[in-house]
Amino acid sequence: MGFFRPRAPVDELERIWIEEMLRWCAAEFGPRTLSTPVILPTDDYFPGAYSGTESQVRAVVQRVAGYMGVGRDRFVVEFDSATDAMPPDLPAFLHVPSHGEAGHYRLEHGRAVVSLELSRMRSPVTLVATVAHELAHERLLGERRIDADRHDGEQLTDLTTVYLGLGVFNANAAFQFSQNHRGWGWQRLGYLSQPMYGYALACWTVMRGDPKPTWAHHLDTNPRVYMKQSLKYLRANPDALPEWHSAAFES
Repeated sequence: MGFFRPRAPVDELERIWIEEMLRWCAAEFGPRTLSTPVILPTDDYFPGAYSGTESQVRAVVQRVAGYMGVGRDRFVVEFDSATDAMPPDLPAFLHVPSHGEAGHYRLEHGRAVVSLELSRMRSPVTLVATVAHELAHERLLGERRIDADRHDGEQLTDLTTVYLGLGVFNANAAFQFSQNHRGWGWQRLGYLSQPMYGYALACWTVMRGDPKPTWAHHLDTNPRVYMKQSLKYLRANPDALPEWHSAAFES
């Protein structure tokens, strides 16, 4: 019965957009990109302790740039003094919700400038996700693959982090709970929802010929659940990604 058929965790327009844009990424960056390693929050990819110092941030930026195929001579990093401090009269358990990006990208004299709010780089996951997003801008805008005024440019930039192997970080950073001496808080980062990341990661791993990815346990609970739901949907709907579906699910 159709009532019991697996369903995607995203609406129809989001589903179609994700599938079409991943196909676009494959055409733009080449299918060989699909065989590159999945970048994970492990010492294999980001060794050493992290406490959010400027030198540590710069070291992480260099690693992410290497993973994303962005030469170090193509951009400079600057730090923004903006702060996300919580107002003193805010009640406990009600944290200021922040969203969007903790970094900014711009072109100056033909060179990319990545600006980071150092006060929001306390979490290594937030740092990697932010840097991945800004360097995805460089792969898209700096390499003139899209126009700066494209209506879905920011969403496509987030999706590009998935295609280039950093999706675990951006999916986990999309919605995060935190706790401090005043209570619980939450933060949104980026332009795609966790269900959209879950579906994008499922499509991407099918494109890679890996419908049972062992790295999925590195995802937080919500994006991992959305990804599993998406994989069930993709297995039951071979028309979703026909050019990759058979090779992935029949292998």
